[in-house]
Amino acid sequence: MLFILRFTNKAGIADRLPELYPAHVRWLSEHPQVLVPGAIRTDPETAPIGGLWIVEAESKAEVESMFQTDPFWVNGLRQGYEILYWSKAFPDKKVPV
Repeated sequence: MLFILRFTNKAGIADRLPELYPAHVRWLSEHPQVLVPGAIRTDPETAPIGGLWIVEAESKAEVESMFQTDPFWVNGLRQGYEILYWSKAFPDKKVPV
């Protein structure tokens, strides 16, 4: 199954992002079920307000237990999250992101 995982960041954490970013990216590279991870911003030049991932997993519970080991979550940078089921309009279409 495919899921969308949307995070919101806590206010005032922008200065901690560079410190934890290398560990976060390393963690992502160790979790191939996170197919498309990325930050979301209100403007390209501003700090991220959260993240959005496309994740392949068997269940919402699997997605939830997996992301809770991400350094951004473990170190308290995330305020909250939402896990949604996602289905592609064109299931056979492959696109680079």
